[in-house]
This record gives sequence, C-alpha cells and structure tokens, in this order.
Amino acid sequence: MTGAVGPDDMRLGVVLLCHARLDVAARMARIWVAGGARVAIHVDAKASVGSVTRMKAALADLPQVVFSRRHRCDWGRFSLVRATRDAAALLLERFPDTSHVYLASGSCLPLRPVAELAAYLARDPHCDHIESVSALEVGWAVGGLNEERFTLFYPLDWRRQRWMFDRLTQIQRRLGIRRRLPKGLTPHLGSQWWCLTAATLRAILDDPRRAEFDRFFRLSWIPDESYFQTLARRHALRIESHSLTLAKFDHDGRPYQLYDDHIRMLEESRCFVARKIWPQADRLLAHFPRPVAARPDPAPPQPQRIERLINRTVRRRLLGRPGLYMQSRFPRKDAENGKTSAPYAVFQGFSDIFPDFEAWLARQVDADVHGHLLGPEMVEFAGRPEIGPGAISSSTLIRDRDPQGFLTALIRITTRMQAFQFSPRDNQALNWFMATDPNAHIHVVTGAWMLPLLNSPAPFEELRKIAGVLQRIELQQLDILGSVWVRARVQIHELGDVLAYPNDILLQSLRHLPEGLMIRSGVPEVANYQGLSELLRKMRNAGLRLQVTSSVIPLLEMLAPERTAAE
Repeated sequence: MTGAVGPDDMRLGVVLLCHARLDVAARMARIWVAGGARVAIHVDAKASVGSVTRMKAALADLPQVVFSRRHRCDWGRFSLVRATRDAAALLLERFPDTSHVYLASGSCLPLRPVAELAAYLARDPHCDHIESVSALEVGWAVGGLNEERFTLFYPLDWRRQRWMFDRLTQIQRRLGIRRRLPKGLTPHLGSQWWCLTAATLRAILDDPRRAEFDRFFRLSWIPDESYFQTLARRHALRIESHSLTLAKFDHDGRPYQLYDDHIRMLEESRCFVARKIWPQADRLLAHFPRPVAARPDPAPPQPQRIERLINRTVRRRLLGRPGLYMQSRFPRKDAENGKTSAPYAVFQGFSDIFPDFEAWLARQVDADVHGHLLGPEMVEFAGRPEIGPGAISSSTLIRDRDPQGFLTALIRITTRMQAFQFSPRDNQALNWFMATDPNAHIHVVTGAWMLPLLNSPAPFEELRKIAGVLQRIELQQLDILGSVWVRARVQIHELGDVLAYPNDILLQSLRHLPEGLMIRSGVPEVANYQGLSELLRKMRNAGLRLQVTSSVIPLLEMLAPERTAAE
C-alpha cells in the first residue's frame, strides 16, 4: 500500500445504469454528488421520454451530473457493455481529474458516507476493485454456462428467444463448434459492479485491440460479467478481486431485494454500497447513507455475516425445513430435507403384552405418549381428546386422507418427543415412510397381536381368519423393516423371548430412546397369556401356517410349569 495519496486527492466518478424507477435513481445520484462524486448516467432507451425528462429536470441544478448517449439494453447482451463504456468515456472526458470510477445501478444505495469510500480507495490508490475469476478454473454461473459462454456463439436473446437459444446451443455442441479466443486473452468472470482506477479504465477504452475484443465479446453470453473483468487483467497494476457492492443472488441467479427489516444487517456489514433496494423501503432509504463523521473511517467492508445469512436462506429455500411440507414447495419423493422434524418412537406389540404400557411409559419419559394414532376406530391421542395438538382432529377419515401429513404435522407442531403404539390392526400406509425415516425409533414384538385374541368371544374359525390376516400384514411389514433402504433405528423381538424375559427386553428396548429412560416406578405387569399355546396349536392344526409365532408354542409349554409354580 502507498500512503502518498489522501482522501482529499481522490476524485471519484460514478457511472449509474438506470432503466426503471428513475425517481429513485435521481435520489441516488444526489447522494453520490453530495458526497463529492461526479456522476454519468445512462438511461435505457426503453425508458419513457416523460420519465427521462422528469429525471433530468430533477437533477438540472447539479453540474456534476451528465447524461450519456442512450442505448436499448437487453439482459445478457453486449448493449450493457456499450452503455457502460459510453458513460465511462463521457465521465472521464468531462471530468479528466477523476481518479476512480465506480459502476453502480440506479437501485444501488450508498450505505456509508462517500467520503469513507474515498478514504478506503486512497489507502491503495493504484488498486482496482473488481471481481475477476478465471472462467477456466472456477465455476461461476448459477444454472448457466462457464467456459462455453466464450467458446460458442450467442447471437440470440436468452430471455425473449429462449427456445431458439437452447436449440442453437445444443446444435453447436453437437457439431463441436469452438470459437477461437483472441490471442493473449484469458477469460475471467465476476460481478458486474466494480470500481476501477481511471488509468485502468482509460487503458481498456483506448486499447488498440478494442475492436477485436468487442467483436469477440459481442457474441459471448452475458458479456457485462466478463468484458471488464477480462480486460482489467491486461491493464491493471493490482487487482483486489472482490466487489465493493453488496449484491447477492438466489439459486436462480436473481438478485435479492433489500427491505426495511435489513437495516441492522446492512449496518453491520460495513459495506459501501448495497444492491438492490426495494423502492418502497422508505425507512431503509431514509436511514442510509450514515452521517459523515469528523474523520472518515477507511475500514474495509465486512459482509461475512450477511452473506452467511443469505447462504442459509438459499439452503432453506432449496431444501425447506425438516419435516415441513408446504403446498408452495411440496418435495419430490426422497428429496425432502428430512421426512420429519424430530425423533419419535413407535412401539408395536408392547401394549398387547403390557396392558398398562402406555400409562407406564408416560411416567418414565419426557414425551407425549399416545395410544394407537393409526388405529381403525379413532386417533388415540394421549388422554383421548377429540382434538389433538395443533388442532389435529381425532377423526380417522381426516387422518387417512393424508396419513403422512398427519404424522409429520404432529411431530412438527409439538415440542416434546412423540411416542405411539402400533399394530397390524392399524393403518399400514406409513410403513415405508417410517422405515426410511432416520428420526424413527421402531420397536417391534412379533406375534404380540395374538394376545388380544385369547379373550375374544368370536368363534374359533373367525379368530383363525383374523390371525391369518394379521400375520400376513406383519410379515409384509417385517419385509419392509428388513430392506436395505431402512434408515430408522429398528429393534425386533420375538413374542416368546419377551414373555420369557419381559423386564430385561423391555428395558433393553427402551434404553435407546432419544429422550432416554429413567425408571421412576416398577415395570408394568405382563398380560395373562394362559391358553396361548393351546390356541396357537389349534390354529396350526386347523390349517394356519404359523410363521411369526411357531417358536412360541414350545417355549410357552416350557414356561407353563414355572408360571404355575410362581402363582
């Protein structure tokens, strides 16, 4: 850095590119002039004559403001470069003592006093501040082209002739067309908004090969992001590859608009200029630029925090919030940002083996412990209210119209962990959803659905049919839980093992709950399973092939004497 040049020696010039809201642009021009800058304004030829006349009248008292020849500017076309170049040439011609030229738009708002920008530039008066990234090494475009924007021909307007633009690009790729870059030119990309020294800018405008370079960039794609960024590399003594304008873009490449509620973040960013300001952000426009201090502060910008916030916003926009499903951005299957928003537990068969399991578990863990949320008769919320958390109805008709939405909404609405009972008797629509959800903790006791049949008054033949249906449903569920696609935490126990060692397996299953388990009272009592082995044998002999309970019969017969002795 050199300290020979002070802020008083700086002569800042500003090129303003305007196309709409010329009243706001006129206000920006006054701010620049009040800070000591000279301004050259280019107004898009598409702007109405009346609006241009009013703008010129509003700025007629400022001799530091000049208007350049108007061009019709289209997005991504060389006309933007031509407009910038003509305005910059006029600025340097009318104000030859200009030391630096700052390119801004009519919606760019100075955040700090212009004197502080001059003080910052005076710290290194021969440095050019322009984002200039090698197109051959670093990806730049958002959903666009990098190297190909220089190697293919782009004579068509991307916005107005999109279909033909895409077809022409595909044809050139297929034919292997590759433009030859001008000798000695290495393409660079960067933000359209820069601040160049007058020496570098004059060298670009007076380059003896300018006509050759213009021909090349005229058929490139979005040359306003590459023309000055590339040619500055030929003429600059020193480049600081960053823009002094805070201009962030979303994932579609559109600039973010700044509103009144961004005032504090913009203050903390310490940036000199911000783009793009919403025209009706009256408080923001009144707040900036900040008042001039007794001594200008040349501190550099610190946009890291606001950039982090914007980057998180982009991620939120792309991925959504975990477990939140909205009509405006309903995710593709398996492309959501988390199926659910928090861990939850599913217990299958435990309430059949331990009749008081639901109430007992509610006393042990800090969670909402429900009954059968997917049961056939009603949604069994904890305490059995008709309206559950978040005004979710207990109606099965409403639930079954969108079981996934029902479960994800319940988990997201509540702050505590959710736990509920499950059974082959319940709606099975969520088996794959829960099995592939990393937040799910699924605990299954196979064959436990047999215990309620012991006390059923239904005829044996009907019980046999019910058992066949429930067994088939459970087998299908076990196939899902054994899939390689499972992401849930799954524990599966056989009914015989649980009946043999109820306390040990119960505690083993609950030890890995997300909320942890703190035994505040004794374990619940096991249901009376006397006669279960006889019922199973009778069903087997009647033609039902027992697949999940076949091993229970000999174990129950072995346990029978021990149970009798204990009683």
